Amino acid sequence: MNKILVTPRSVTKSGHPSLDLLKQAGYEVVFSKPGEQPTEDELKELLNGCVGYLAGVEKVSAAVLESAKDLKVISRNGVGIDNVDLKIAEKLKIKVCKTDGANARGVSELALSLIFALTRSLPFCDYNLKAGNWERRKGTEIFGKTLGVIGCGRIGRELSILALALNMKVIAYDPFSELFFTPDPGFRFGTLEDIWASADIISLHCPPLPNGQALINAENLAKMKKGVYIVNTARAALVNEPAILAFLDNNKIAGYATDVFPQEPPADRKLAAHPKVIATPHIGGFTDESVNRAMYGAVENILNTLKN
Repeated sequence: MNKILVTPRSVTKSGHPSLDLLKQAGYEVVFSKPGEQPTEDELKELLNGCVGYLAGVEKVSAAVLESAKDLKVISRNGVGIDNVDLKIAEKLKIKVCKTDGANARGVSELALSLIFALTRSLPFCDYNLKAGNWERRKGTEIFGKTLGVIGCGRIGRELSILALALNMKVIAYDPFSELFFTPDPGFRFGTLEDIWASADIISLHCPPLPNGQALINAENLAKMKKGVYIVNTARAALVNEPAILAFLDNNKIAGYATDVFPQEPPADRKLAAHPKVIATPHIGGFTDESVNRAMYGAVENILNTLKN
């Protein structure tokens, strides 16, 4: 009755000093399989007798929650809680916590890194030189280019500030954003239609759409500027992969970079293997600093909830 399950892949594989706070408070810490996302059946078994659950990005279904009779709190070591069935959690009086802003710098810096990698074809150049080939691709400078930021929460704001410092223009879309965020004359809020029509580069920093449909679909891709670059460090469900592939092949999209996949690791690697795609294994918040902020915050949320 005093167990706490820990499932984030980086932590089950390598541990983290923040978990000592749970042990010092008298809780037994249990782990899922090291470095792997637990399945639904595994979660049902692991959560038996657990009062707390420090969760990763795995799906936490209604069936899992209903089987966890002793569970009081789910704490994410990140900001995304769309993987949890929130309606059932509320019904069962299981508190769901997140660590707002913990990984904002890590994710925003990765998004910027992917923008540079796409516009200068860095993986292509590196691969060919290591293979003994002297082959170059002409790049694109981002100075003066327009960045479309979809989702202007903490990550989107961090990226906007970085982009403005590089003399980019930024159009941000966020229906819930704090409109007083006006960091620079080169920044403005706009509509999605503004972004489709004007952005040279688009970066996604929003949750999946409530209806489950892809935001980046064939209809919206057709509205974008020819040669646009798209970066997704948010959620795989935001993008229709077949549409992305089709628009890459017809040269409407110059490049696509993603840190997220519908299944991780991806079973279908067609998109990741495309020569105009840069793919990374969900490393947005995987920095020493982001992991520390997220883990200590997640542990604190568990302890405070159980204490109260």
